[in-house]
Amino acid sequence: MEVKKMKREKGYTRKNFLKGIVIENPLFVSILGTCPALATTKSIEAAIGMGLLFTIVLICSNMLVSLLRKLIPEEIRTPAYIVIIATFVTIVKMFTNAFLSELYSTLGVFISLIVVNCIVLGRAEAYASKNNVFDSLIDALGMGLGYMLALITMAFFRELLGLGGFTFGKIFQFIPLTTLQIIPKGYEIKMFQTPAGAFIVFGLILAVLAFIKNRKAELKANIEKREKIRKAQEAKEAALKAAVNNGGNK
Repeated sequence: MEVKKMKREKGYTRKNFLKGIVIENPLFVSILGTCPALATTKSIEAAIGMGLLFTIVLICSNMLVSLLRKLIPEEIRTPAYIVIIATFVTIVKMFTNAFLSELYSTLGVFISLIVVNCIVLGRAEAYASKNNVFDSLIDALGMGLGYMLALITMAFFRELLGLGGFTFGKIFQFIPLTTLQIIPKGYEIKMFQTPAGAFIVFGLILAVLAFIKNRKAELKANIEKREKIRKAQEAKEAALKAAVNNGGNK
């Protein structure tokens, strides 16, 4: 009943899409899917590739789970969802191996591990199993893009600091090979290409986001506090004015 009421609200589809990008970002807010995020963000190209494959699997599995939600018995719900997800991961893996062999080699086992990515199974359980196909599609699209943007953000800093610049066309070989060197050779910090560097970048991003969130909450609390003081002052002045007027009338 509550879900149906939300759907009747104006702009529900827009909110449903944007929540995965900002408010409920799978990586930076829910802290889910961290293993592939730490392993596949050495370059922006690898991050884009992982994000695209993840989004495709999430969209397809969300839509099929939503379509079959009334037909899947409660007792076998989770195993059925895993089978659905594994099927789409296998299809995506085969197509990647056939048409994007360099991406397949770069991501390696992490393509297969999308099957056990808790974001995909979590969205199937929490959203697709309770909503219609269209809303499940929008939810998956928002969550997928949010996850991909988070991967790209991590990859941006790791590739810039670890290699000194960006290379495009090495993984996606259908575009011209282009290298943009920003930090001079010899001044890059190779550590940011290692798992330790990935943890540092991830931690710093979370720290910055936490600072921004706390700062906003602090500013909001200060505004509310000033508003309460202003209203109390106005009420006091109004009471004092009323008392003066009553005294004058007497």
